[in-house]
Amino acid sequence: MVTLLSKIFIKNRTDYQDEKVRESYGLITGALGIALNILVSVAKIVIGIITGAISILADGLNNMSDAGSSIISMVGFKLSNKPVDSKHPFGHGRIEYVSGLIVAVIVVVVGIELIISSIQNIVTPKEVNISVLSMCILAFSIVVKLYMFFYNYVFAKKINSLSMKATAMDSIGDAISTSAVLICSIVTYFTGLVLDPYAGILVGLFILITGGKTLAEIVNRLIGEAPDKKLVAEITAFVLNYPIVRGIHDLVVHNYGEGRKMISLHVEIPSDSDIMEAHDVIDNIEHDLSQKFRCHALIHMDPVKTDDPHVNELKGVVTGVVSSINPEFTIHDFRMNEGPTHTNLIFDLVVPPENIKHADEIVKTVAARVREVNATYNCVINVDIKY
Repeated sequence: MVTLLSKIFIKNRTDYQDEKVRESYGLITGALGIALNILVSVAKIVIGIITGAISILADGLNNMSDAGSSIISMVGFKLSNKPVDSKHPFGHGRIEYVSGLIVAVIVVVVGIELIISSIQNIVTPKEVNISVLSMCILAFSIVVKLYMFFYNYVFAKKINSLSMKATAMDSIGDAISTSAVLICSIVTYFTGLVLDPYAGILVGLFILITGGKTLAEIVNRLIGEAPDKKLVAEITAFVLNYPIVRGIHDLVVHNYGEGRKMISLHVEIPSDSDIMEAHDVIDNIEHDLSQKFRCHALIHMDPVKTDDPHVNELKGVVTGVVSSINPEFTIHDFRMNEGPTHTNLIFDLVVPPENIKHADEIVKTVAARVREVNATYNCVINVDIKY
């Protein structure tokens, strides 16, 4: 259905990173989700009221909240595509994360309420009348929810949407929870054993866990998480492909919503390069990065000596020492000042964020290991975080 609608309403529908295309997919999947959730919800609520099955009724109310969640997702996709303005120079892309956060909170609340109502039903039992019709409605609901999971999951991956992924996980959670309710209904129908409130607790716990995981993932995005390692590797390889570039460091990827990235980095170039030609190349790299990764790129140029064998040799020695302490440690901006009694080796040491609290100890260890190579070597180290 989504594929058919996209063929009708979306131009360039395979350009999944285009802002307008992402918005259109968000609106289509959201509208379809509203229609299907309302259909399933009304059927479940009616059957739940007729049979007195609290788990079926709660499941129906959960589906109604899912329809509301689809509306929130649609609004999020629409608002996140607003153009930049003076107060938001990086656009409004993170609104999509906010809408996903609201959806996740709703899921968590529904899970808690279902657990509470199920416990109350255990304390004060109610008569449950299960019919073949109610079981057919539940089976139909499972099929619908599996379909919703499928199209949301597929297009969430294509347009890289965390909000749509949250909807997909909510749908598969609903399918599993409704399956549990259906199994209990079948048991009650054939044996008279009422498992409904216990199933409601299990369903509520499952919904709560699913919503909690999604909530944590979205919160991490809003706080600011490390960029994907594959993306970092691609950017690094892309920039190093230019002959003038001898190395890169201080690569930072700022995420302002899907398709709204800012990339900043330092590139090392030979110190004897023509400054005007080097600047022109850097401009070209920035432009090419922007086109390749759909981002705003900012590059700082660091001149380094590449034709001094002694400097290169000492850099190799220090690199080996640092790597032997921790393979994740790296150095850059290496230079040296030789004096009559000692030689200063000046460089930046890059460590993962979790090691920064031990920066002083790491600096002492590196300096001591380098002095073991030659007692006249004095390290002047600045510690950077590996973003």
